[in-house]
Amino acid sequence: MSEMSFEQMLDESLKTIKNGEVVKGTVISVKPDEIILNIGYKSDGIISRSEYSADSNLDLTTVAKVGDEMEAKVVKVNDSDGQVLLSYKRLAQEKGTLKLKEAFENGEVLKGTIVAVLKGGLSADVDGARVFIPASLISDGYVKDLNQFKGQELEFKIIEFEPKKRRIIGDRKSLIVADKKAKQDELLSTLKVGDVIEGTVKNVTNFGAFVDLGGIDGLLHISEMSWGRVENPSKVFHEGDKVRVFVKEISNNKIALSRKFPDENPWNDAAEKFAVGNIVKGKVARMADFGAFIELAPGIDGLLHVSQISKEHIDKPSDVLSIGQEVEARVVELRENEHKISLSLKELKKDDDNSEYADVDVDKVAAEETESSES
Repeated sequence: MSEMSFEQMLDESLKTIKNGEVVKGTVISVKPDEIILNIGYKSDGIISRSEYSADSNLDLTTVAKVGDEMEAKVVKVNDSDGQVLLSYKRLAQEKGTLKLKEAFENGEVLKGTIVAVLKGGLSADVDGARVFIPASLISDGYVKDLNQFKGQELEFKIIEFEPKKRRIIGDRKSLIVADKKAKQDELLSTLKVGDVIEGTVKNVTNFGAFVDLGGIDGLLHISEMSWGRVENPSKVFHEGDKVRVFVKEISNNKIALSRKFPDENPWNDAAEKFAVGNIVKGKVARMADFGAFIELAPGIDGLLHVSQISKEHIDKPSDVLSIGQEVEARVVELRENEHKISLSLKELKKDDDNSEYADVDVDKVAAEETESSES
């Protein structure tokens, strides 16, 4: 039996490897575009930049250093340079795919980083494996710009797993819906009529504004926005505004809100301010053929009937008045319980007509009239 040469003994002492095998090694050199590992084989293993990451600009000196231990997959043994080509990326993808498979089977929630915006959705990276999240499953509402998610870490569930067809689908929408439902249930369990709460205007329509109360929306109807008159909600509120409201009504999952706080009701001191006989000032708010409505304070209008506008006959208020015109009138009737006030310009003018006789000596005038008639 012949003795083995040193080289033969060295070869025998080293392990054998084959394509597709997973090996572990120690980093002995790092360059911007490659990592070299001692894998206990007669040749070192080399990981190129393209086999480490999909990022073609990645500097490998920023992710590995001499002495680090790494695992990689054998791509080719004994290439033309006598080295072993390894892939860190492919091994990571396989591990990531296994993680996705387990998450799919267990209904587990995963986290992934959005690495690309594709046509119709997003591509998320989970430990080297890719998951496609369709645009329709990114949120519970329409998302106009998908680029806002790039680089973000998002949570989702795997709802389809067919790696052979390269079809691994993620769903974020169901998580958002479930989270909102939980918050809604929690809020509804504690919220009660009369509660004062601060919310954020979410959407403004021509009939009101929807306010986010922290997990559930409430409707602030146009009629409940102010004690005064609101013609157009969009002129009063804008998306993102913070508003202080109170819960007026709760019906199932629907919440009606109001900003007409009772202590701010302008009718609270109406009996004193608008007592019969008081002279008041206001602006013409609107008109009808039968009269004009005068805004005396936010939320309080008085009716100036057409018959009370002038001593002379007029067909309709618009013949002598205009919207926004300031007027001074006398209160001739107050029905506080019905929130109705009647005004009169004509009564006020009577005072003006009589004012020219205020300083006249009535007895002297009568005597002069008697002397004149006797002569």
